[in-house]
Amino acid sequence: MTTAAASPETRRLQRAAQPALYAGNRVQLLVGGDDYFPALLAAIEAAARSIWLETYIFADDRIGRRVLDALEAAASRGVRVTLVIDGFGGDEHARQLARELPPRGIAVHIFRPERWWRLERKLLRRLHRKIVVVDDALAFVGGINILDDYTEVPTSGSGRRAPRYDFAVALRGPVVAAVALAAQRLLWTLALAQGRKPPGPPPRLRMQRAQPAFADGVPVALLLRDNLRHRRSIETAYVATIAGAREEVLLANAYFIPGRRFRRVLREAAARGVRVRLLLQGRAEYAIQHYGQQALYGDLLAAGIEIHEYTASFLHAKVAVIDGRWATVGSSNIDPYSLLLAREANVAIHDAGFAAQLHAELERALATRSTALDRAAYAHRPWWQRARDALAYAVLRWAAVVLARGRDY
Repeated sequence: MTTAAASPETRRLQRAAQPALYAGNRVQLLVGGDDYFPALLAAIEAAARSIWLETYIFADDRIGRRVLDALEAAASRGVRVTLVIDGFGGDEHARQLARELPPRGIAVHIFRPERWWRLERKLLRRLHRKIVVVDDALAFVGGINILDDYTEVPTSGSGRRAPRYDFAVALRGPVVAAVALAAQRLLWTLALAQGRKPPGPPPRLRMQRAQPAFADGVPVALLLRDNLRHRRSIETAYVATIAGAREEVLLANAYFIPGRRFRRVLREAAARGVRVRLLLQGRAEYAIQHYGQQALYGDLLAAGIEIHEYTASFLHAKVAVIDGRWATVGSSNIDPYSLLLAREANVAIHDAGFAAQLHAELERALATRSTALDRAAYAHRPWWQRARDALAYAVLRWAAVVLARGRDY
């Protein structure tokens, strides 16, 4: 492996990707809904003062009803409960909740209630992040919606159902104040966008309210993406960390359609001897994204990058481990929708112990629930498959260029 000094561009990227780092946090990895929902329900049931729950989807299913029951019980005992749901992801059920829950003590906000048939450029600027803050002391950040993952993911041939493969983290410590601030700022922004008087001055981080640091805690950064102040924060953090990688990049992502800069740093990492592995979606959940990302595989495989397709169920993860010391978990895919349009939230954990835990989980998925692509076989796919993938990719990139123009909330 080469050990050349970082290039000027790499050093520039690393300086640009310096989000606030909060020391002394405890981080718990939650794998899928089987880990996440029991932890979330326990936190809601223990809440004493406030609950903020922000999600893209809040489904009217088994899980959605359990969470809703817990929120209503919390409100009935005097806890201040705020629910924010994206207008597109939440669909009609979100609007129903906005009508029914306020009399029960739950404040409901719909982010961008525009209907899908309104052909506006801002239509796809959605709220895609998944954030929960309880009593300003515990936060959850990840990619898991309020949705029963078992309802739509049949396992082939087994007659059983498997959950989507996804992750979240539970956080305690000083970084929770930053997560709470991101939630407060969303309400302030919504009020302005809807022509209402904002609830007071713009929220600011009050470190005197922050939870004390744990002596055994770890450094964590909150990575946000929006269309105003943080347009490229998540992408820049990824690119800068990959550009500085010396040993390994292991990335799992549901929708992987990165831009030229992202692909370049992956190829350069592989060229200098870094092992680069991608765990990507193996099932065609959304056809245009699925085939569009396959248009990039040939170039990546030719650069020595390993690609594995997750086939046990639908992959919904947005995580990475780099050099065994830096890990990220969150809601952001590596595609134009997440990187150029939607509001997203990831956390970056700077800790070898947490990175090792996430790495081991991804290694199990690579070994038992995925299939490695063969470079030679992929290069000899039928012409019509290559044409289909190229067309899907062209449509996605064109749409991204048109829709990502301009700044809007």
